[in-house]
Amino acid sequence: MSFGYPSFLWALTVLAIPIIIHLFNFRKTTRIFFSNTRFLKLVKEETTQKRKLKQYLVLASRLLFLLFLVLAFAQPFLPAREQLTGLRSIVIYVDNSFSMATPVGEKKRALDEGIRIAQSIADLFPADTRYQLLTNDFASYSNSFKTKAEITDLLSQIRLSPVSRSASEILSHVKESHATLFWLSDFQKSTFGKPVKIDSTLKIQLVPFELESYSNVFTDSVYLENPFAIGGEKNTLKVRLRSSGKKNVQGLTVKLSINGVQAAATSTNIDPNSFTEVPFDVASGLSGNNKAIISFTDYPVGFDNDFYFTLNYSSKLKIVEVRPDNQSTFVEKVFGNRELFSFKSFTTANLNYSLLATADLVIINGLDRVDAPLAAAIIGFKKNFGALLLVPGAQPDLSSYQKISPLPLTKAAAIEMTELDKPDFKNPFFKNVFEDKTSSIAMPHATRVMDWGIDGSALLKFKSNQPFLSQFGNIFLVSSPLEKKYTDFQSHALFVPVMYRVAASGKKHEQQLYYTLNSSTITLASDSLMDEEPAKLVGSQEIIPSQRKTDGRLVMDLPKHAVSAGFYHVIDKRDTLGLVAFDLDKEESILEQLTTEETKVALGGSPSISSFKASSPEEFRSEIREKYLGKQLWKYAVLLSLLFLLSEVLLIRFLK
Repeated sequence: MSFGYPSFLWALTVLAIPIIIHLFNFRKTTRIFFSNTRFLKLVKEETTQKRKLKQYLVLASRLLFLLFLVLAFAQPFLPAREQLTGLRSIVIYVDNSFSMATPVGEKKRALDEGIRIAQSIADLFPADTRYQLLTNDFASYSNSFKTKAEITDLLSQIRLSPVSRSASEILSHVKESHATLFWLSDFQKSTFGKPVKIDSTLKIQLVPFELESYSNVFTDSVYLENPFAIGGEKNTLKVRLRSSGKKNVQGLTVKLSINGVQAAATSTNIDPNSFTEVPFDVASGLSGNNKAIISFTDYPVGFDNDFYFTLNYSSKLKIVEVRPDNQSTFVEKVFGNRELFSFKSFTTANLNYSLLATADLVIINGLDRVDAPLAAAIIGFKKNFGALLLVPGAQPDLSSYQKISPLPLTKAAAIEMTELDKPDFKNPFFKNVFEDKTSSIAMPHATRVMDWGIDGSALLKFKSNQPFLSQFGNIFLVSSPLEKKYTDFQSHALFVPVMYRVAASGKKHEQQLYYTLNSSTITLASDSLMDEEPAKLVGSQEIIPSQRKTDGRLVMDLPKHAVSAGFYHVIDKRDTLGLVAFDLDKEESILEQLTTEETKVALGGSPSISSFKASSPEEFRSEIREKYLGKQLWKYAVLLSLLFLLSEVLLIRFLK
């Protein structure tokens, strides 16, 4: 045991005063004469013994009262088990991710408890202690040490953040290795990251918050059933829901809203720790940029109950046709819808080669020979991931076609036009193309002029298994010219949807339905954006991120600390380039936690790592005092001194 003010121990000399009073009792005695003292002797002896016992008890009470009173002023304490570094440097990390909104203890948010504990740390340590405060935002104030007053003010400003940080990211922001780090977190397995090895000079104090074992439901992903849909065609939206808890979820109502209007609703059940898919029909007729939200009520974990995504139909597909002459073609009629397509047709003599690099689909239609400049331009175009449709002429020079074909080509034997075989209805290429999927469907007829061997996966083929239309990546091959002499495919009802699917598969600037806040970049199509005019994200706040323009695309670096979940318009001057949606990373919704021992192992198992087990700020204060400041005993000394003072009063009053 040690004393905070040992000089007060000199006051123990006052213990001599009660002893002196006891030894020298100066009260005068009165002599009384009796005729016979034979009967008084026994009474006198008994009275004297009782009086002496009472005096000794009173003396002891007075001595102990004074003793503990002096000790209380001397402030005794048990020495601390650990000591801070000589510089008294403390780093406090408060996990303010959305998972910390989960209730703990008496239905209080884990974040609120974390802030109270952080404030306790600042209150308990001496005034000359330096503090570094870290949160998931990695704000500018985290780059330097602060005083107690500054830390108190910063703690009052902490709010929930959509950003999650891994252990390696947190440790990389600790400014001083010879410091003590108080790590206040729920220690989620999904966001903790890979194991790291810490510097042995850094002391880490883990302060875990044990979350209630709630079953949390969240949206894992959203996708369109028909990835080739264009122009607001009828489609089906698939919503993949996930439950990360150990309880069955019954009768969960899931709603789809588009542009602020509820479009559909359904009810579903989810087994523990499993997935389920919920379909929603997306009506045709949508155009432009559309805001869509999947929502449900999952109490009490509600930070991930809304999922944002976009349904954008504002961009046009760029189609470039290369033909042998100026005569109108069937391809030109198919892509004549100016609301959906930006169609340009050229002859080989006046081809604008620069347009090939920005096109979504290039169609070589009816050429007998692909000259060297065109072949070189096509090869460069394929590197930019656009789609290429090769339709041969009546007398194709296969050696010239071979330069841009993915497979060896040969001349097909001349035969009469025969009917094509039924397509594979399960192929996603034909999704929503056929309303009546029967074997009696009428198919077009054709005869081949070029061949590339047996292709079992051909989109359309003859009954002899010879291919009519094949796909190899983003290259499509047709074995016949689109002329009546060789096929009636161009006059068949199947022609338009097939050509639409070919065009849609070449979307170079297909915008994602949504981005997570952990995404590093977002990409949009942009033709007219000037390099010196930066675009901006306008939503709950206005942000101008770093950006660059390449090959008709605008690539914006996503500032993680500034963007929140929701919708943002991409604005250039007064023009809207697109609409993007941001969602929380789904890893944040998986509430499973690391145990204290698992956390220590993940941090390398260093002996400089310890943990607190306090379940409330009050218990934490007591535990941290005992660990770093020692156990204060002056309160016990005060209580004991008062107890012995009361004992003295009771002895004098009631002991006769």
